[in-house]
Amino acid sequence: MRLSSLLALLRPALPLILGLSLGCSLSLLRVSWIQGEGEDPCVEAVGKPGGPQNPDSKTGLDQSDEDFKPRIVPYYRDPNKPYKKVLRTRYIQTELGSRERLLVAVLTSRATLSTLAVAVNRTVAHHFPRVLYFTGQRGARAPAGMQVVSHGDERPAWLMSETLRHLHTHFGADYDWFFIMQDDTYVQAPRLAALTGHLSINQDLYLGRAEEFIGAGEQARYCHGGFGYLLSRSLLLRLRPHLDGCRGDILSARPDEWLGRCLIDTLGIGCVSQHQGQQYRSFELAKNRDPEKEGSSAFLSAFTVHPVSEGTLMYRLHKRFSALELERAYSEIEQLQAQIRNLTVLTPEGEAGLSWPVGLPAPFTPHSRFEVLGWDYFTEQHTFACTDGAPKCPLQGASRADIGDAVDTALEQLNRRYQPRLRFQKQRLLNGYRRFDPARGMEYTLDLLLEAVTQRGHRRSLARRVSLLRPLSKVEILPMPYVTEATRVQLVLPLLVAEAPNALAFLEAFAASVLEPREHALLTLLLVYGPREGRGGPDPFLGVKAAAAELERRYPGARLAWLAVRAEAPSQVRLMDVISKKHPVDTLFFLTTVWTRPGSEVLNRCRMNAISGWQAFFPVHFQEFNPVLSPQRSPPGVPGAGPDPPSPGVDPSRGAPVGGRFDRQASAEGCFYNADYLAARARLAGELAGQEEEEALEGLEVMDVFLRFSGLHLFRAVEPGLVQKFSLRDCSPRLSEELYHRCRLSNLEGLGGRAQLAMALFEQEQANST
Repeated sequence: MRLSSLLALLRPALPLILGLSLGCSLSLLRVSWIQGEGEDPCVEAVGKPGGPQNPDSKTGLDQSDEDFKPRIVPYYRDPNKPYKKVLRTRYIQTELGSRERLLVAVLTSRATLSTLAVAVNRTVAHHFPRVLYFTGQRGARAPAGMQVVSHGDERPAWLMSETLRHLHTHFGADYDWFFIMQDDTYVQAPRLAALTGHLSINQDLYLGRAEEFIGAGEQARYCHGGFGYLLSRSLLLRLRPHLDGCRGDILSARPDEWLGRCLIDTLGIGCVSQHQGQQYRSFELAKNRDPEKEGSSAFLSAFTVHPVSEGTLMYRLHKRFSALELERAYSEIEQLQAQIRNLTVLTPEGEAGLSWPVGLPAPFTPHSRFEVLGWDYFTEQHTFACTDGAPKCPLQGASRADIGDAVDTALEQLNRRYQPRLRFQKQRLLNGYRRFDPARGMEYTLDLLLEAVTQRGHRRSLARRVSLLRPLSKVEILPMPYVTEATRVQLVLPLLVAEAPNALAFLEAFAASVLEPREHALLTLLLVYGPREGRGGPDPFLGVKAAAAELERRYPGARLAWLAVRAEAPSQVRLMDVISKKHPVDTLFFLTTVWTRPGSEVLNRCRMNAISGWQAFFPVHFQEFNPVLSPQRSPPGVPGAGPDPPSPGVDPSRGAPVGGRFDRQASAEGCFYNADYLAARARLAGELAGQEEEEALEGLEVMDVFLRFSGLHLFRAVEPGLVQKFSLRDCSPRLSEELYHRCRLSNLEGLGGRAQLAMALFEQEQANST
């Protein structure tokens, strides 16, 4: 009875129990079968080829199978070894080994370097990443903005061979295509760039206008040098070992024929005019032919035009092709706008969803009152949105030209729409409004007072409102010289006697942000003594020297150098002259002040923005307001409760208010290379001599030297990593009138914001009234 009742209870669960038992049995059987099968064919396929099997292995697997099992390697750092910071490239393109698309090589000569080559540079150089000019003239002087390579021999074949050798040696790993042309060739740069974008880079290609050798077969063709030709990177790599042999075996008076014979004899590759469905189009310009009258399809679709006899003709060709490209762009825009209008009817919003102008993004929609884009009001003479906060300032410079162009464009569009029935003439601008929309561009709203003239001569004054939009153009990356984060930065700190007490805090901050993480940076202290200071009395910089020695002891390998100078009225330029003579010309200087707190991010931006021979960087630091005028207040109603809790205007890590502003008037901090400073300093000495130079040095800062006596780009930008405590600058009366005014303005603007100054005045008036 008990057994039958137990079976009755288990009968519903019997299929589940049998299924689990069968599954476990099959799993154990499969494991036993795999272990007794022998060698795993997958392991054999990926094991060492020809490697012996281990006869002692119970499973019969190759011993190399252990290498394919994941293992966790714990990180261990030897505390006895110095920490070495891993330096990585700043650009991901460099780390991935990506290459630029096209390099252009222009063959020029002594007679045409300053004429035709300059015309080529002005018409095509801004379209390509790099344009090089090769000449056989020894010691050729390069025109401004051009990179000229002088080979020293004007023999055509020799010049071509050295050009190819130079391209392979210096740029073979950086570019996919090499376009070689003469300086009497006009190139339609956008079309050539589009052609290379449609060609595969993994093939040996010699593309140009194919010409037959005299007495040779149809397969033996070379690319005519006058119309330019493309060489792929892979073909240049294969050609490089044969250049010396071709130069000795092949005799030719023309460099293009020499190159064509070399490619055919050594690699068996001839010139082609068509590849992968892309046709290389060129046009031969007849003598004394006017480009404005050319209308053939061959001319309108040409990539290159040859021959160009003079620079004026080169500019006329460029004007003609630019007008053709502009007309083509306008035509495509009209077609796209018509398609958008037709498709908008089918959308859920219908015609209401059609933005103006057609095809451009809709205006920015603010989600709160803090995101509303404001309009700036202006007239023909004044603007009411001034950078210095003034309510009204004269309209001049680029802003005046921009608004004048907007008014002229509005009048032109009105006449184009209503002629010949009406013709408009501008009388004056009543009101003008403009704002910058980051999604669209610059928007204008103009109230114009116009005089309308009918076909019969009747005149009448009309006031009309028009809206215009200057859309954002295509964003392009400007080519800049390559820089790296591995450059060592030499910090320079000039110290006056009055600044000696504050130098201790600077040294502690320098140790925490530079020495502790082992940043690649050094520090030089320039101790400036007065005429009588330190003579027979206590050394005012004794504490600074002791602190520097203590840091050298705490951080082995760190060296804090210091120099002592004596000056009655030291200027920043004279102090920089002393430092410059003590360092090599390739030194990257970071001129600082005692209030500066440079960190790793600031040093990296110094390395990236200061480019030797190209650019100097002067950051704009953030200056905190006077803490007396903007103190941290206690919570209302709780006397003695201490400072307020952290708020958006308070840095909790420092426990101090961070209200302030970016001090655009101060320029004491800067990053530049010693070679660039020496060049600007030499130019200053050449233009100013004697007493005039002495007076100029008293009233100049280093930034002014670069601005007035250097051809470098001067880059100024706000630097959020440089936060300075409130301090009043010592405005020396020996400074120039402009520098003295900037110094005084910096001190006044650094006192506090308008609300804080107004509150201080209000509290003072309340105290005086009582």
